[in-house]
Amino acid sequence: MDIFLNFPLWAAFTAIILAQVIKIPITLLATKEFKPSLAFSTGGMPSSHSAAVTALSTSIGIVEGVTSSMFAIACIFSVIIMFDATGVRRQAGEQAVVLNKLIKDFHYFVEEAKDWNRKEEYEKRKELKELLGHQPIEVFFGGLFGVLIAFLVHPLF
Repeated sequence: MDIFLNFPLWAAFTAIILAQVIKIPITLLATKEFKPSLAFSTGGMPSSHSAAVTALSTSIGIVEGVTSSMFAIACIFSVIIMFDATGVRRQAGEQAVVLNKLIKDFHYFVEEAKDWNRKEEYEKRKELKELLGHQPIEVFFGGLFGVLIAFLVHPLF
């Protein structure tokens, strides 16, 4: 049961969970919309990916020291994850927005050309997930959040 004593592991898990949960009140304050489903979705403020990898890196730095090879590995891993969150994943989300619009426009055209009796089927069509990646500011605050969580969880171990 030594896994329950693994500070870096628990710091990262705590950062993920808290970053996901905190998205709900942040969205409520920003948009006046209560969306509990945000706790189980990708994207949004703060980035839980960034929070997790920075909490992991920070806790490894605390335990192993910032001159250790493990800390170096964790830092490079964190940079790659955070870069990916603002790059490839964000672009995929933006492409999903465009593709969803094209699909809706195409199906609207087809439905207009035919009979409107199939509207229920049109409404059930699955859309691509658009909120995949993060704005750079979301990644930045996710990273800060992860560092903070690592320092807050450390005294428990």
